[in-house]
Amino acid sequence: MKYALVIPDGCADEIQASLGNQTPLQAAHVPEMDRVAQLGAVGLTDNVPECLPSGSDVGTMSLFGYDPQVYHTGRAPLEAAAQGIQLGAGDWAIRCNLVTVRDERMESFTAGQMANDAGRALMELLQDRHHASGCWQFYPGVSYRNLLVYRAETAPAPFSKETHTIPPHDITDQVITSFLPAGPGSDLLRQLMDDSRALFADCAPNRQRLAQGELPATQIWLWGEGKTPDLPLFQSRFGVQGAVITAVDLLRGIGRLLGWDVIEVAGATGYLDTDYAAKGRAAIETLKSGKDFVVVHVEATDEASHEGHADAKVAALEAIDRDIVGPVHDYLKSQGEYRLLVCPDHPTFLRTKTHSHGFVPFAMCGKGVSGQSAKTYDEIAAGQTGDVLTAGHELMGRFLAK
Repeated sequence: MKYALVIPDGCADEIQASLGNQTPLQAAHVPEMDRVAQLGAVGLTDNVPECLPSGSDVGTMSLFGYDPQVYHTGRAPLEAAAQGIQLGAGDWAIRCNLVTVRDERMESFTAGQMANDAGRALMELLQDRHHASGCWQFYPGVSYRNLLVYRAETAPAPFSKETHTIPPHDITDQVITSFLPAGPGSDLLRQLMDDSRALFADCAPNRQRLAQGELPATQIWLWGEGKTPDLPLFQSRFGVQGAVITAVDLLRGIGRLLGWDVIEVAGATGYLDTDYAAKGRAAIETLKSGKDFVVVHVEATDEASHEGHADAKVAALEAIDRDIVGPVHDYLKSQGEYRLLVCPDHPTFLRTKTHSHGFVPFAMCGKGVSGQSAKTYDEIAAGQTGDVLTAGHELMGRFLAK
């Protein structure tokens, strides 16, 4: 039996007046997703418990069959695993975004989609400034997405579960004052954020971006702190060998912690310009190579919501349908027994430009799948089947059940 999961990140949404009073999924031409809904079972699942922040770290952990209330420790340690950064027992990883804040408002949580080389240069400036402390290590990532690690060898970390931070993509266009870090250790995080303002004010990477008409990174934003989670291997838990295709470090990190192969795809950007077809081809090649289970994660739909672009969200859904769901489904059908699941991790509303709690639609088909089918794959049709999972981490067990 071969299995595939396609995750259109954050695609679940509300009805949009600009889309003829439809959700993006309803407005999009997605015949391949509709085919999955017609052939199998459709319903709703809640992947993010109300007690946890809504995001892909919680939502995908749940979607992969791991109760986030048991296993989730924070987003940053998952991304540290993706980069191969080893965390000691007392170390804490912290997400370090490069952002643009003007007049105390979060103008851009990506610093205008900061280029990799400019982002690396800014992280090197930060490391040079703080290397003497011995406890802070800055790690460049991709674009605006970077990491900070507190090494506890010199002094115990001051953070705890009561430390509270807010993702910058949740406060776009808002005044940042009431969203600054709070709780144990927050004074250190605030100080680092304040220091970065002065450091970035007239630095060479930002001067170059301004000369090219691009947004500068005015400071860092620290969030998503946590220690390495103890996740049981996926194969020992479900009995199948997995692999993940993604352009996002978060998903790479979860994959590595679960014992999956992480498949790199040229042209996969984690943005709207990602190479959808290349991801579809890579999924098929991964299954051909002998893997039992492949996950294809696409960030583009989430990014469109963060930017408030309904048309771009529809276009991304149509590309996922045409270039990933369709080819992967056709390949699976040609190989005999299979199952295919389509499900986002969480809703991301165009109205708020942020991740949200709430139910998302799932559709699965293939050998042994039972449940209520639907004519279309969307939030409304899924809600009408009456198949509702309030604990999203139970969906994977159902999908892989023998």
